[in-house]
Amino acid sequence: MAIARGLHPQAKVREYQAKGWWTEETLDGFYLQQVAERADHLAIVDPANRSDLLGSAARRLTWSELDAEVLTVAARLDDLGLQRGDVLGVQLPNTIELAQVYLGAWLLGIVVSPLPMQYREHEIVGMANQAGFRAFVGAPAFAGRSPAEEAAALRDRVPTLEHVIAFGDASELEGLDAALIAWSPTNATADQRARVEARRAADPNDANDCATICWTSGTESEPKGVPRAHLEWAAISTATVDAPQVTADDVLLNPFPMVNMAGINGMFLPWLRTGGVLVQHHPFDLKTFLGQIAVERATYTVAPPALLWMLLHNDDLLGQIDLSSLTRIGSGSAPLQPVMVRGWQEKLGIGVINFFGSNEGIGLLSSVEDFPDPDDRAQFFPRYGAPGVTWSSRISEWVRIKLVDPATGKEVTEPGVPGELRIGGPTIFAGYLNPETRANPFDEEGLLMTGDIFEIAGDRHQFLHYLDRAKDLVIRGGMNIAPAEMEALIGEHPAVADVAVVGDPDEQMGERVAAVVTLNPGAALTLEELVAFLREARIASYKLPERLEIRDELPRNPVGKVLKRELRRPVNP
Repeated sequence: MAIARGLHPQAKVREYQAKGWWTEETLDGFYLQQVAERADHLAIVDPANRSDLLGSAARRLTWSELDAEVLTVAARLDDLGLQRGDVLGVQLPNTIELAQVYLGAWLLGIVVSPLPMQYREHEIVGMANQAGFRAFVGAPAFAGRSPAEEAAALRDRVPTLEHVIAFGDASELEGLDAALIAWSPTNATADQRARVEARRAADPNDANDCATICWTSGTESEPKGVPRAHLEWAAISTATVDAPQVTADDVLLNPFPMVNMAGINGMFLPWLRTGGVLVQHHPFDLKTFLGQIAVERATYTVAPPALLWMLLHNDDLLGQIDLSSLTRIGSGSAPLQPVMVRGWQEKLGIGVINFFGSNEGIGLLSSVEDFPDPDDRAQFFPRYGAPGVTWSSRISEWVRIKLVDPATGKEVTEPGVPGELRIGGPTIFAGYLNPETRANPFDEEGLLMTGDIFEIAGDRHQFLHYLDRAKDLVIRGGMNIAPAEMEALIGEHPAVADVAVVGDPDEQMGERVAAVVTLNPGAALTLEELVAFLREARIASYKLPERLEIRDELPRNPVGKVLKRELRRPVNP
């Protein structure tokens, strides 16, 4: 099954291009521009611990060296008969090879559908059949298993799957199933280069063509496929270039898997658009991560809030590491604690940029330039379109934002009133894969119904304050409680390292607040102590937690989101 050409109606494309929101630029075009302009500059670096993970040496490639191997990938995909719009499933860790597969496929208009390394048979079969994978590229070995061999064993359950490729260093390919196609990085021959160039000239890419199919996190149900076109990625990556002000002089350390918005738009595309250095990291290992910052002189990276909080409060560790090259850090996927953002700025002189995004195309970013006060930056996002307010990112002029009361359907225009965020513009996807099996995610005005609850804030109504996912709200005695608000407050307790708030079912009250936490080393905490701490914040008593559970770690899905369904008590325990 091939993905149809042109995800968006041509009338919409013409309108957005006339406004300058979309252009004819493609992701492969960004790449080729860097190769032409920065051929001899260092482009990409393997994970420092690659030898421990995969058994092969880490490499460092210039743009021209990278291009020589990318062209080989493209030629090999052409040899397999893959055509424009065919879907290529990919399960590779953050290595140079993963970048090469993306780039080689995009050169030919092939759609990349990346899968987290943690996914196994159940997830892969479901996604491969939804998207109609024609080929699959997997790691020869990773964490004691062979994703490539596992995928090959599933061929009889995925009728569209014709080819399974193991891609890695030659030393990693020894002893694999003979049915696999084995690839190792190799420089393109003159014939391969000529064939790729001829195919591109005969059938050039269109910016409206699908570039990727990523997958929703699936925390509550079967993951949904999210096709995204080149022009959407180009628009939303403008935000992740603008907010951290990425340039060709930057060294980007990428610890997020390149399978969704965080890894692709947070790191990979800013690198591709500016031509700096991309340092890969996977899976997350704190010692390796900190070592890469020091050795590679990383200037910009992204990290989850829990890690930033832990580092801020570990003076012994901070005294042993060198963060002097870092000038800013991106964070998100969970509400940021003001005390954490303020601590990084005041103690370490590093600004933390607040990200709020989704595979569907939400892109709210609170930059140091727009939010110089770290407390504001932690709590608020720009309300694009607020009268009399301008923002530094170009996308602020492109995106339309609206809050809607979930109960009445009326637009929210006053501060302090919860409303569902609805958003439209050039960053938003065209719709889910197989839309006939999915509820329509757009309202009657064509705005994406995000399911995220915000309120208007700020002295000029210029901010959005995130409250929570609509489905995660705790409803106690008819009163709505936003877990994100409580998580931010609980997270400021000195004993707490990480926190998730959920609702416990209750016959009389509907739900009661439960706090599930991990603690800092050597710390202890009781429910009574936590409630006393929260009372000092002068919050409404109905929001106070009535259960405290302490765990060694919070359950998370492969892209780092807390699995709250695993924390909730059953209705009839």
